[in-house]
Amino acid sequence: MPKADSTAFESIRALSAVGIALSAEKDERRLMELIVQSAKQLTNADGGTFYSRTEDDELKFEIMHTDTLGIHMGGTSGIPIDLPNIPLFDKDGKPNHKMVAAKAAVSGQTVNIRDAYNAPDFDFSGTRAFDETTGYRSKSFLTVPLRNHEDEVIGVLQLINAVSRDTGGLVSFSIADQELVMSLASQAATVLTKDRLIKEHRTLFEAFIELIAAAIDDKSPYTGGHCRRVPELTLMLADAAAQTQYGPLKDFTMSEDDRYELNIAGWLHDCGKVTTPEHVVDKATKLETIVDRIHTINARFEVLKRDAQIRVLEQKLEAREKGKKINEKKLDAALAAELEQLERDREFLGVCNVGSEYMAKEDQERVERIGAYKLIDGNGNEATLLSDDEIYNLSIEKGTLNAEEREIINQHIVTTIKMLESLPYPKNLRRVPEFACGHHEKMDGTGYPRGLKREEMSVQARIMGIADIFEALTADDRPYKAAMPISEALRILGTMKLNNHIDPDLFDVFIRKKVYLKYAQRFLEPRQIDHVDLSKIPGYETLADEIQRKTASMGGG
Repeated sequence: MPKADSTAFESIRALSAVGIALSAEKDERRLMELIVQSAKQLTNADGGTFYSRTEDDELKFEIMHTDTLGIHMGGTSGIPIDLPNIPLFDKDGKPNHKMVAAKAAVSGQTVNIRDAYNAPDFDFSGTRAFDETTGYRSKSFLTVPLRNHEDEVIGVLQLINAVSRDTGGLVSFSIADQELVMSLASQAATVLTKDRLIKEHRTLFEAFIELIAAAIDDKSPYTGGHCRRVPELTLMLADAAAQTQYGPLKDFTMSEDDRYELNIAGWLHDCGKVTTPEHVVDKATKLETIVDRIHTINARFEVLKRDAQIRVLEQKLEAREKGKKINEKKLDAALAAELEQLERDREFLGVCNVGSEYMAKEDQERVERIGAYKLIDGNGNEATLLSDDEIYNLSIEKGTLNAEEREIINQHIVTTIKMLESLPYPKNLRRVPEFACGHHEKMDGTGYPRGLKREEMSVQARIMGIADIFEALTADDRPYKAAMPISEALRILGTMKLNNHIDPDLFDVFIRKKVYLKYAQRFLEPRQIDHVDLSKIPGYETLADEIQRKTASMGGG
């Protein structure tokens, strides 16, 4: 093969290898370094600089390499380039044609200079000053703009001092060098643009997701922060599970892509709540509608007290008018007892109205008895103290929502499923709907909306279920309960483990790795971080206990 053909072939092969290397690089700083290094190797240049174009039309120094001076700045070197940006336009908006890098960026044309000291069209005063300081001789310059798919210049690659492969002396950059570097710049611009577009789309996607989550949290002052905290706790537990080296979770791993997918699912797990009515989400007490009806009931108690007092006064008056002897002290004592009982009943209903994690059957029965008290309305008609609807709501066993309202809340997960399953996910996010939509399922299949059992759910979905529950238990922005200390939240979680509602292995990891404490220290009030006695947590099994139990079980088999 003739020498010229051989040289051309080697150049093409080298350029192809560079293109493959550029396409494989994901880190933008290393990519820019690779562009400079590759261009230097292709042209046997002594130095190279890479500039990126800023949004305010300046060129920023990103990479500076000069072999003979041992200069390696910017990029991954850790050495910052302390040089001002090069403006592309002056204050009047005129193009900066005096600086060669700016000229290439503004015009979009390659500039090939044989000798910087004999280039009157450009200002190389800074270059001369640098040479005087260092003893360097800056001679040939090859400055190539990088264009993106929209024909916009996104950066500039500049090579300094081509070195003859034969003599070792400084020479000009040849036309072949120029074409090679322009081809490299085209490939580099494509890779840089692709990576930036991917990052921009990812940033936009994440911002949109966080916007939806913020809208849901802002929709109600009582759930603010839930959509932001659940992803954090989910990843904490996922990382702890991935570090587990024994038991059913020993093979569970989490790559960065896996973490990203799970994080997105965490942010979207309640997206269906955008359709949930605020009056249900914000129902702070059992009797709340437009107003809290407990105030109306309190007024009715005052009427009952007034009627009791009037009744006793009428009895006294009648006795005096008819000359009858009655024991007024006994009447007064009975009245005082009745008024005291009415006040206790009023206070009891006030407590019931607040809601709790559990309402005893006897308390529900007492509500019904109190509701049957007779009351004379303004028209003289007899009525009960409480309506059927008021008794129904005051007897809610858990929280402040009745069955119909809870069904409305539960509908959010169905809406979430519909929303998430309708999206065209890229390959790395295809499991988002499954992860996000399983946080209300239970290990025994009694959860909703699909009634999935443990073996039908991914580890990630089971992780999110625990994260969602613990966040809700410890949140201090719920309308129906005070902020719960972590010891009480863990007690409730432990009971849920025993009832086969949450994953038992993940619950034990949650305790063993102190995930609850790491979360509490970041997100909870100091007053909530109380002492946790592990021996008092229902269902919790230490690693030693688990190993001993399984060993004994195997031996017994």
